[in-house]
Amino acid sequence: MRKNRFITGYSGLRALAVIGVILYHLDPNSFMGGYLGVPIFLVLSGYLVTDHMLTSYDKTGYYNNRHFYLSRIKKIYPQLLSVLWLSAAYIFVFQRNLLVKLNQIVLANILNVYNFWQIHNGQSYFERFASNESPFTNLWTISIEGQFYILWPIIIYILVKLVRKKKTIFWILMGLSMASVIAMVALYLLKANINRIYYGSDTRFFSLGFGAALAVIWPIEELNPNVRKKEAFILDVVGLISFVLLLVMFFSKAMDPQQAFTYCRGMFLFTLDVCIFAGVVAHPGSHWNRIMTNKIFDWIGSRSYGIYLYQFPIMIFFEDKFTNIGDHPLLYHVIEVVLILLVSEITYRLIEKPMSKITWDKTKRYFARIFDLETKDYARKGRAAFAALIFIVGSAAIVVSPHVKAEDFNKTQLAERIHKNAKKQKKDNAKLIKKLKKQKKKKETKSKVMQEAIASAKKHPVNKEYVKYGISQVDLQLAHKIQLTAIGDSVMAGSSNNLKQLMPKALIDAAVSRQLVVAFGLLSNYKKQGVLADNVLLGLGTNGPFTMDDINRIMHLVGPKRMVFWINVHVPTRDWQNPVNNLLRQGAKRYHNLIIIDWYSYSKNHPNWFYGDHTHPNIKGSKYYSAFITKSIVKHSKF
Repeated sequence: MRKNRFITGYSGLRALAVIGVILYHLDPNSFMGGYLGVPIFLVLSGYLVTDHMLTSYDKTGYYNNRHFYLSRIKKIYPQLLSVLWLSAAYIFVFQRNLLVKLNQIVLANILNVYNFWQIHNGQSYFERFASNESPFTNLWTISIEGQFYILWPIIIYILVKLVRKKKTIFWILMGLSMASVIAMVALYLLKANINRIYYGSDTRFFSLGFGAALAVIWPIEELNPNVRKKEAFILDVVGLISFVLLLVMFFSKAMDPQQAFTYCRGMFLFTLDVCIFAGVVAHPGSHWNRIMTNKIFDWIGSRSYGIYLYQFPIMIFFEDKFTNIGDHPLLYHVIEVVLILLVSEITYRLIEKPMSKITWDKTKRYFARIFDLETKDYARKGRAAFAALIFIVGSAAIVVSPHVKAEDFNKTQLAERIHKNAKKQKKDNAKLIKKLKKQKKKKETKSKVMQEAIASAKKHPVNKEYVKYGISQVDLQLAHKIQLTAIGDSVMAGSSNNLKQLMPKALIDAAVSRQLVVAFGLLSNYKKQGVLADNVLLGLGTNGPFTMDDINRIMHLVGPKRMVFWINVHVPTRDWQNPVNNLLRQGAKRYHNLIIIDWYSYSKNHPNWFYGDHTHPNIKGSKYYSAFITKSIVKHSKF
């Protein structure tokens, strides 16, 4: 057999994967499928690890599991522990609101169960404001890979020793992978929490599994470099088609990670496409290994692990200090990318590369030189002192975190408010929908409703505490009579209890990380049930921009006879704030029944109304938000 071959083109594939992930985190709306970089990493891991194991069993009948585990530990843990402790030290000094549950996060990552922790704690991958302020969100992938590395040597040993036949092993791996695909589809159709599906080891295994199955039928060392021109041409064409498809899915809106296609077909098809492309790149008879090999890709690919680890903490920490990204989107994104690459390069040189070759003897010699007073290696000693300082401060953060209560910090307080509101919202909506289906609509003249409100304001005042937030008692009385269907994102979700208090006949459907596209299905569903009110409130745009076609579709769904109230956005940390608000103004000029509630202008000079993310109203801000919205609706609504 030929000597094992290093496939340089895989550095290029890893580079594309990590670039996609970074672009997604910087601008999830322009690079809708960038998160698909993760399945690329998983496919390559499944393919290369399984190929290495099977080749060893074929050659020697034995695989050195001890060496494998040690090599994985030296590869994964130095950088992982570094990002955990560096981030913990930063949090302790500069951003203490993130101390809550830090000890659990660190332990879960060390034990490779962080994805399960995220599921259990309701962490959303798609929400960068309310419940997902953690700089460690992206580390779920590392836990899944860690679980794979722990279990896979055992699984392959069982398959090789008991099953033996490659064909049977292939079909077993394909069966396990398809079971994972089916689990993803089934959970989505059963309306399981989307983060349970996204983070689950069972629902994400198929990317590793298909890569492993590829290793059985496409072993690297057995691929013949001496192929005919026709075969080489076919390989190149197949590679081109799969590469183009990969890029198209990176940018495609169809791969929106919160929509059905992604979980029912999209990720599965993308993973198969990556397997095909990875197989073509691996084949020495194609030209794709050479195409995917260049100095830039080599540099990014070799540092892709560090880039992946550090990108999210850097973004979260940066955006916490620079809150006007909406005014300078390109400049700030460039700065973030530069910081990510700089930190990744430093940690690659000082941590990842040297630690991959570490031995016990080297460790003893290193510490002997550090503590040797006669040795004048000040640079080495300085680095050691800095590392010790980071370890001490980071450890202090981890130690004190169990004593930090959630209510001590606003962001976590927001997440808990949203969670509490969501439970109440679900119960209230179920009761209201039943009631609306039974009741007959009563039409009253506005003058009559106004007279009754004026009389009631004097005799039976309601919600008196809201008057100081800029709404009159008459408007508060009128608000009790308004029937409303409200659809919103986490900003509305954080204030849904206040809105419901002011407008008890409102059906409020607000959820974390919601994009505009979700509204189409929700509006259609409520319309079919006959419970879509004459007044529709939309609070969407916080999580990303949309187009005039989207507004047109919303207005067509609602129809010209209903009033549509759309709350514009106050999201200064995102580059789509101004485009969204400008587009809404254009929409209001086009549709006579579209009223823009200008929350942005009303709130922009009141930073004390917001939590630290500068987007979600705090307890005080929520009162102003709810009163302002209610007042605007009362002014233009249908009774």
